[in-house]
Amino acid sequence: MLYRKMPENGDELSILGFGCMRLPLKEDGTIDEQRARSLVRYAIDQGVNYVDTAWPYHIGESEPFLGRTLADGYREKVKLATKLPSWLVECREDMDKFLNAQLERLKTDHFDYYLVHGLAGKLWDKLEALDVIDFLNRAKADGRIVNAGFSFHGLVEDFKRIVDAYPWTFCQIQYNFMDEQHQAGTEGLKYAASKGLGIIIMEPLLGGNLAGPVPDEVKEIWAESPVKRTPPEWALRWVWNHPEVTVALSGMNEESQVEENLKIAEEAYPNSLTEAELQLISRVEKKYHELMKVGCTGCEYCMPCPSGVHIPECFRIYNDLHMFGNVEGARFKYAVNMSGVFTSM
Repeated sequence: MLYRKMPENGDELSILGFGCMRLPLKEDGTIDEQRARSLVRYAIDQGVNYVDTAWPYHIGESEPFLGRTLADGYREKVKLATKLPSWLVECREDMDKFLNAQLERLKTDHFDYYLVHGLAGKLWDKLEALDVIDFLNRAKADGRIVNAGFSFHGLVEDFKRIVDAYPWTFCQIQYNFMDEQHQAGTEGLKYAASKGLGIIIMEPLLGGNLAGPVPDEVKEIWAESPVKRTPPEWALRWVWNHPEVTVALSGMNEESQVEENLKIAEEAYPNSLTEAELQLISRVEKKYHELMKVGCTGCEYCMPCPSGVHIPECFRIYNDLHMFGNVEGARFKYAVNMSGVFTSM
């Protein structure tokens, strides 16, 4: 495992972090706790020391699950990160209410890294008016929070002013070779780094879209490289090639994913990709943008839909249609997954 330093505090963090938003599930949609615990603990045993969760993940069950999983000495092995559910905050008191509840859910007396979750310009303005800065200062002073940061899903102009609004230790942004101009993007990445912030990356595989299945047109481009890598390795190596990146989170829900990501994280040094390899990735990015119609990561932040539409699944089927050209297959998936024909009584 390779490690990089958090600029402000010098913490040596594993370049691979375990994101607990997409844990393995049982058939009823609940977390497969035995399997998920095994995956998380195995990753920690192999050197992963940054674990990330949040209030809404797995419909509120991710935090309690992780609290149980980090028993038996595992809590002491990791830097634990979770997030204030910003959109649920209506007053200053709510901030302490959520933080204290999260400490109980995760069975800890402090969070090493605590983020104000899912910021965009207007939401930050609301929280700032509700005195979130006082909340962060007091929580840091009394030890409930060690390092304060924020995650972001807005425009780069708003990202920059949020960076400048508080002495953050770190930030978390969506970033992959498809998203250089999306949300904070490369401009935001470099801006935050210039201000001394550590940078945690979410969605390095664009919600799994860059891992597979892979369209034939993309496979042909990857095949041109004399160095053979899997699509996930290309995507993760691209993220870790940026020296500004401290940690890349991966929502690993299969044993094979953990093993592959651990192997990649042994050799993904900054500035290690050649110019020819970067040009190859750029060609893949252009091809994906031709084929992929919606840049959805499947995070489900748009859910529940007030009209009952499963928005991420619709987008996934729509993208599959355009990437693989299987019209009848897409229609069948839509009928099965959306109509309720196999679940209605």
